[in-house]
Amino acid sequence: MSDFLELTAAGPVATLTIDRPAKRNAMSYEMWSALPGLMARVSADDSIRVLVIRGGEHFSAGADIAEFSTLRRGAEGAAHYGEAVHQGERAIVQLDKPTIAAISGFCVGGGCEIALACDIRVASSDARFGITPAKLGIVYNFTSTKQLVDVVGPAWAKQILFSADLIDSATALRIGLVNEVTSDLTTRVAELSEQIAGRAQVSVRGAKKIVGSITEGGHEDDVVRALYAEAASSADYAEGVSAFLEKRPPRF
Repeated sequence: MSDFLELTAAGPVATLTIDRPAKRNAMSYEMWSALPGLMARVSADDSIRVLVIRGGEHFSAGADIAEFSTLRRGAEGAAHYGEAVHQGERAIVQLDKPTIAAISGFCVGGGCEIALACDIRVASSDARFGITPAKLGIVYNFTSTKQLVDVVGPAWAKQILFSADLIDSATALRIGLVNEVTSDLTTRVAELSEQIAGRAQVSVRGAKKIVGSITEGGHEDDVVRALYAEAASSADYAEGVSAFLEKRPPRF
């Protein structure tokens, strides 16, 4: 694991904190490489229902450029480094539990890649966003580009990638890059994460799988139909119906 990534849990909500303030939470090769193992820990812990990924003053200023002349040097080094970034990003996308990015300050490059890998993005009003491979002579990874296109559409994806400019939180909200902008990020993310954690998990996880399938071009198939059957025979369904009939809040 990495000294700069801290995984904690409070009840059903886990928090992964990017904690490298001296470098505005820039992601090192070691940090990218630690993400799959951290996601595996979250997936394996049945008490965790939601994962929040956050920074501090800044979410993340991106990949650690200081490593580009060493670990990322040459075509072979670039490919090796890029694979670690890709595997880290995929680990977040493929986590079987809902994820929320709590974004403050700079969310740039690899930081934006992490935020886009999350299911939901909530930003503070001071947040700034950008994806800057055009400043470095790098071609952005296919799957990460698709995440961007899926969220903001092809026209805005092109503008963000072509210009490498930073955009403010109001623009990010307008184009769909973030779900919400708030003046109290900590409180709002806590409310949202607890709300999701309190819902029927068979519904939440089923919805995540189906939405993921839709964005990958999938259709209703036996795997999707199995989710319906699983829900219909689940304890969550029994509790939900009982609570409705008894006019009380469900206890999932």
